Amino acid sequence: MAIINFGGIDENVVTREEFPLEKAREVLKNETIAVIGYGVQGPGQSLNLRDNGFNVIVGQREGKTYEKAIADGWKSGETLFGIEEACKRATIIQYLLSDAAQIEQWETVKKHLTAGKALYFSHGFAITYKERTNIVPPADVDVILVAPKGSGTSLRRMFLQGRGLNSSYAIFQDATGRARERVIALGIGVGSGYLFETTFKQEVYSDLTGERGTLMGAIQGLLLAQYETLRENGHSPSEAFNETVEELTQSLGPLFAENGMDWMYANCSTTAQRGALDWMGPFHDATKPVFEKLYSEVASGKEAQRSIDSNSQPDYREKLNLELAALRDSEMWRAGATVRKLRPENN
Repeated sequence: MAIINFGGIDENVVTREEFPLEKAREVLKNETIAVIGYGVQGPGQSLNLRDNGFNVIVGQREGKTYEKAIADGWKSGETLFGIEEACKRATIIQYLLSDAAQIEQWETVKKHLTAGKALYFSHGFAITYKERTNIVPPADVDVILVAPKGSGTSLRRMFLQGRGLNSSYAIFQDATGRARERVIALGIGVGSGYLFETTFKQEVYSDLTGERGTLMGAIQGLLLAQYETLRENGHSPSEAFNETVEELTQSLGPLFAENGMDWMYANCSTTAQRGALDWMGPFHDATKPVFEKLYSEVASGKEAQRSIDSNSQPDYREKLNLELAALRDSEMWRAGATVRKLRPENN
């Protein structure tokens, strides 16, 4: 473990140099890893583990995602099973179903958590809010977490590009004395760039805040507000979308991802720099109370309960698809679909 200084604060991190893939394979050479769920995180993590040479199987209910697993090369009855059979065969159960599905399937999974096995999560939700989810692991299994800081799609894409997506890791319960080496080996195996230490609680608090904040909720709200303002003042959909979304994602985003916000500023005009520096204060002051309220709702468990109540409804998928369709069919994102088609790489 390396101590790295982040802006004056020391943190524990694990890099691929100090814990190489060969070491990870050695640690897990006698393990059977079952990836339960083939939705958001399941495909990327399982495929990366398979390509990295680990003994991995997939557990998934029959249906569309089961067929997707077959299309990805998993073989029914050999490396692809139902959830219960995969849990029975595994020494490490990667529980990557949605939070609502984890609650639903818990009794099936729990009865196969025999002594010495490991229960792995990529989200701290089920354990942090165990009084609400009723997911309480047996005392004689390791309970560990690796949370890639991005979607499973991004994890897989970056792996195929020879890159790594940074992940957090945590140990909730070390029953075997091997929890740390298991979790680090799994983090390397799924394709992490580097691993930084956290707790289940800190992971879920930051994750829920981030998803509802700058990663998804806040960014959509900000983009829509600017787009609407431009349209209401006579700008065309193409101009409004390019100035709001396209320039952010295709030009500026890659610049500050590469070298930081100050470097991105330095590569913009002095007029843009001046305006950005002048206006970041008002935007900060306007949104900080929203973030404070959001974090408070997450920490109290109210946000978790809303998710549990909503996502456990039998018609949840239908309602979600209607909301997503409304987003997709809004003028801003219909303009976006046209702009993306006009990109040079698509012509």
